Parts: sequence; structure tokens; C-alpha cells
Amino acid sequence: MEKQKYRTESDLLGQREVPAEAYYGVQTSRAIENFHISGHLLCDYSNFIRGMAITKKAAAMANIEVGMITPEQGEAIMWACDQLIEGKYHDQFPIDMIQGGAGTSTNMAANEVIANLALERMGHQKGEYQYCSPNDVVNASQSTNDAYPCAIHMALALEHLAFMPHLEQIIAALDYKSKEFAFADSLRGEYKNLRATADEFLIVNMGATAIGTGICSKPGYSEACIKALRKITGWNITLADNLIEATSATTCMIAYSAAMKRLAIKTNKICNDLRLLSSGPRCGLNEIHLPERQPGSSIMPGKVNPVIPEVMNQVCYRVIGNDMTISLASDNGQLELNVMEPVIAYTLFESIHLLENGYDTLRRFCIDGIRANEERCRQLVEHSIGIVTMLNPIIGYKTSTKIAKEASETGRGVYELVLEHKLLTKKQLDEILKPENMLQPVDLTANK
Repeated sequence: MEKQKYRTESDLLGQREVPAEAYYGVQTSRAIENFHISGHLLCDYSNFIRGMAITKKAAAMANIEVGMITPEQGEAIMWACDQLIEGKYHDQFPIDMIQGGAGTSTNMAANEVIANLALERMGHQKGEYQYCSPNDVVNASQSTNDAYPCAIHMALALEHLAFMPHLEQIIAALDYKSKEFAFADSLRGEYKNLRATADEFLIVNMGATAIGTGICSKPGYSEACIKALRKITGWNITLADNLIEATSATTCMIAYSAAMKRLAIKTNKICNDLRLLSSGPRCGLNEIHLPERQPGSSIMPGKVNPVIPEVMNQVCYRVIGNDMTISLASDNGQLELNVMEPVIAYTLFESIHLLENGYDTLRRFCIDGIRANEERCRQLVEHSIGIVTMLNPIIGYKTSTKIAKEASETGRGVYELVLEHKLLTKKQLDEILKPENMLQPVDLTANK
């Protein structure tokens, strides 16, 4: 077996051996060693890497325009960024999503990978940073404090666009089923709210550099970078009004998380209703029948659980809990910086992915196959004491109360008692108690 080869790189803390074939460098290597936290690595979050690449490409375009880097360096950096945007070399980001340092490890991983790809494009060897430095060239006019948040915004905008079709599909499935039951409007309002909050991802602080002052950048860089971001993405990206405030603010992520929580709460309610309405068959409501997906007990024969709504409930609980994590992390931004942004990004990505997979599962394995148990529903309506409410406008509240009390004490139905006491004819009663009359305002006085 051939012995692995290494190259030597150095940083503030000294020299370190880096695998010769790796496109990442010394600072990424330190992050690999330091952060064994979530087990979820940046290389598994393709849109986050794309967000970094979009940000770095825009910075390169702006830096060429203001004369911070040479056209040769800029062209090579843009080519490297395009490789990442296309999904290549993502395995070169094997660092934990949760990390200290306000995202510096992620930013430097992008700088190092892009620099080494650019070096090879320019005809040099990996690590020959005198020709294209991760810090001086790829990170020119930037700080982690503007590049990293911008990358998160770009990544979340991509995640949002990928998520919305899954939400649209579950709404469409509920719409289709609306003849039997209705929940679609409950999610449709949250769809609109989510779209509105996602628009805030397009406000970025590029050019803020370290704390919002623009130190180490040239005049015109911010404007050039925004122009480049718009060109790359086709989105209406704008520069934050106050770069110092925007550098520590995580407002858009708070808002999007809150919108996800609202969506999760509505979805959780729907799943709880589905479980309740399908409960039984003998001792529950049994108004609807959910598709049977698997046996429900290791000891009770014949038992089938509502496993799909149950798993979606758990997804919703996680999303609701994630919102608390984001709230706490956002609250702990201090002065001109929020070092907790890595956990905010990680948690938001998780919420999006959980709901995305959850909605597909709920739609395919539950909603599409639900059917109403019509005979059972009819039986429940006919034997309900509550239907006496429909008679209030006709026979009055006091008489209706007497009928309801007698039905409760004797176990007999309201329908038969009204006929027995000759309060209404069968024809009148059948017309009043039509199911459709219970769904909307109806003038029943004509039946007196």
C-alpha cells in the first residue's frame, strides 16, 4: 500500500502536515481536528457550499473591478467557484456544521479549497499560495463576518426554493381531498408567510468586512459585489442599510425560523386531527380511514397505528424546538458580532430538510390514501345530541333544551324524539338536518 503523501502549510499557530491530494489547507485541517460535535459535516450540505461559492465568486468579480486582485487570479477564482456551484469537490469540506469562531472555519475552508483549485487552473501546485493566497486573494475585501452570513443567506434562499414545491404538493393533495375533509387553507396561509420572510435572505452585508466599517476594502467594492451577486443568482439582492447593525443581526433567520415554527404548529394540528378522526375502529371516532402502513404492535394482534401522522408530529416537535435554539443563539450576539451563527444555520437547514421529507412522506403514505367512513359519519351525526342546535331557530332554545336532556337521559336520538313529540314533520326535519345545512348560514325559518 502506497504511503500517503503530505505537504506542509503554516498559519498563526505554526506548521502542519496536510494531505498532498487535499484541496483544503491548514486551517480546515485544524477544524477537522477540533470540532467533533454534531456528526453532520459541511460536505453533506451542498447548498451551503454553493452559497459560499456564490459569495466568493461575487467577491472576486468585485475585487477585479476595484483592482484588489489581478484579472488572472479573479478568473481562476471564478472558475473554481463554478466548480463548487456545479456540485464538484464538495468532499473537500469535511468539517462539522457546528463550530466555534463565528464560522471562520467554514469561510477558511472555502478560501483554501477555492485557492488550491485556482492555483491548479493557473498552472501551479496546491499550496503555492504566493500566486493565489486564501487570505489575501480569495478572501480579499472580506471578513468571515460578512462572507459567512452572506453565504448562509444565499444557501437558505436556495434551500427555500427547493423546499417550497414540497409544501405546494402537500397543499395540492389536501385540496384534492377537500371534498371529504379540509385542511389545505390552514397551510396555504403559512406558505404565503414563508415566502414573505424568505425575501429577507436577499438583504446582505457584503463589504461590511470585520464589524461593518468596510475596513480593508476599497470604495465601490460593496456596490460592485451586490451587482455581481445579482448577476450570478438572478435574484434582487440588496445591500443592508446599516452594515454595522447587519453584521451582528440575524433577524432574517429568526423570522424564517418563526415562520417554519408556525408552519409546524399548523401541520402538527392537522396530524393530531387525522389521528383523532381515524381513532378506533371500535372505541374511537373512526370517521376516516388512514392507509395501513405496518403492523402496530408486537403483542396486540390486528393493531394498526397511524404511523405517518405520528412521525410527522415528531418532525413538527423538532422544528418547534429548533426555533428555540435559533432564538437563544440569536439573542447571544454581542456588540458587532454573533459568533453563534453556525448553530443557527445548521438548525435552520435541519428544520427545512425535516419538513421537506416529512411532507413528502405525509402526502405519499397518508393524505393521498385517506378515505371517509361515510356510514360511520352518518351514524354519528344522526345519533348526536348536538344536532339539536340546528332546531333552535325553529322550535326555540327552551324546547330544544328539553329534547337534548331527554335524549341524554334515555339514550334515544334527537331525531326520533322530535317526531315523537310532533314538533316537526319528518319532511321538515329531514330538510333542516341536511348535512350541507350545517356547513354554512341557512335561513331555516321557512321550515316552521
